Amino acid sequence: MGASLPSSPAVVVAFLFAIAFLCLFPDVAVAKAKHAGVTRHYKFDIRLQNVTRLCHTKSLVTVNGKFPGPRIIAREGDRLVVKVVNHVPNNISIHWHGIRQLQSGWFDGPSYITQCPIQTGQSFVYNFTIVGQRGTLFWHAHISWLRATVYGPLIILPKQNASYPFLKPYKEVPIIFGEWWNVDPEAVIKQALQTGAGPNVSDAYTINGLPGPLYNCSKKDTFRLKVKPGKTYLLRLINAALNDELFFSIANHSLTIVEADAIYVKPFTTNVLVITPGQTTNVLLKTKPHDPNATFFMLARPYFTGLGTFDNSTVAGILEYDNSTSAFNKRPHFKPALPALNATSFVMNFTRKFKSLATAKFPANVPQTVQKRFFFTVGLGSNPCPKNQTCQGPNNSSKFAASINNISFILPTTALLQAHFFGKSNGIYTTDFPSVPLQPFNYTGTPPNNTVVSNGTKAIVLPYNTSVEVVLQDTSILGAESHPLHLHGFNFYVVGQGFGNFNPNKDPANFNVVDPAERNTVGVPSGGWVAIRFLADNPGVWLMHCHFDVHLSWGLRMAWIVQDGKLPNQKLPPPPADLPKC
Repeated sequence: MGASLPSSPAVVVAFLFAIAFLCLFPDVAVAKAKHAGVTRHYKFDIRLQNVTRLCHTKSLVTVNGKFPGPRIIAREGDRLVVKVVNHVPNNISIHWHGIRQLQSGWFDGPSYITQCPIQTGQSFVYNFTIVGQRGTLFWHAHISWLRATVYGPLIILPKQNASYPFLKPYKEVPIIFGEWWNVDPEAVIKQALQTGAGPNVSDAYTINGLPGPLYNCSKKDTFRLKVKPGKTYLLRLINAALNDELFFSIANHSLTIVEADAIYVKPFTTNVLVITPGQTTNVLLKTKPHDPNATFFMLARPYFTGLGTFDNSTVAGILEYDNSTSAFNKRPHFKPALPALNATSFVMNFTRKFKSLATAKFPANVPQTVQKRFFFTVGLGSNPCPKNQTCQGPNNSSKFAASINNISFILPTTALLQAHFFGKSNGIYTTDFPSVPLQPFNYTGTPPNNTVVSNGTKAIVLPYNTSVEVVLQDTSILGAESHPLHLHGFNFYVVGQGFGNFNPNKDPANFNVVDPAERNTVGVPSGGWVAIRFLADNPGVWLMHCHFDVHLSWGLRMAWIVQDGKLPNQKLPPPPADLPKC
């Protein structure tokens, strides 16, 4: 029986176009068929759940009743469709930290930047494709301090039949660092913003939601990693803590770092690593060839250089070998040594070891020429105390603030991306964010007398495909400290870093533009600077901010607006029909 031809004119035209496309571009058609991902559906029910830690039971905002939240697993090239339904009194939004969101900026998640938050009783479907990424990332709430309990791993496996550029591990284990608060973190930041003082700190750090045996009433709430002798384990480390960079080590075991922020790196071995909030680090742990009949502590505690208070405690997990011959209490217990709390030189030396693979398969596409250069100072400052109010900030007469180039960002009440897309920016934001400090000073020297910041909702507009270099300079206005800066919508290359003030005449000569680390979050050194480069090839509105949530709440953020390109795949499509309304 012969095949029948399509009959209607529209179908005929479509049929002929498809045949012509296959004839003209057979490689593209084959590639799409070969590498097409699958669509993976998840549902996030935002619910209150009673959780007990440190013998203290409290109601938490959670996803599906879990703390931490559920693990999302996908492959490079897959599409993720996540329906988020809000059952709690708080507004909510979810950020897919580190996902490029190419042409899907509506689903990036930061409240009042790419979307209005999901209100009580409402829902929103996040719908995006993972393009050219594989490794460990995470998702988290991106409004106020709800990230304290609303977070979870986002694991992107290589495409089917693709291998890791390192030895295939026997087993993979996500390890996510967080914090436990006996009180409601929302009440903590609300009080801090009202008084202008620094916020109270967490009561414990956690590993996979568990504080561990070094805290009171927590021996049963301990993360235990059971391993077999002579095996290699891939540990997927994630720092989801609100305000703390962390040192991490496993007693009597070394770690080989193979990936950072979902980018493969040249492997290097260390006994101690540091990880900032927002960063992820994949490490290979090779166990001992024979059961040592001992227990090994896994410890994490903060790296801190600021002047305020912080949670100076240590979270412990336990690594133990299967089939150990003696009882747990009778085995020797080993604890690792961690650097001093303010070991800034160790942190600098450690971060300088990260380098891209820079191979044909995993190239380092560092912009070699720069079209736009920016110099941003980051740090703390103050806002005047309102009349008829007592403030507990700097000098007990003002409120803490944080800024980039002395601009403390004020969140709008309409999402910036909507205002940009529909050309209605008037009264919502301006595009005059300064590319350099308006009043230069000795950034890491004697601080100026005036610590008052300016306030506004300002952005920088970049033409599509602009190559950008940004130098991020720490300041000592209210004390030098490290700042983990996260850029939404892009990865960037860390081409240089150093202590003191950046010298534009000397420092660029030492930039690494061959195999620098590619990241989405970088620690601006305490009393120093870091230089990054990226290509503005992703149209939309993209937040850049400190990943210390207290600094974020104080205004240490700004926005990049990347204009559409000329081709269809260089333009941001219209918003989805269910985009939340303010």
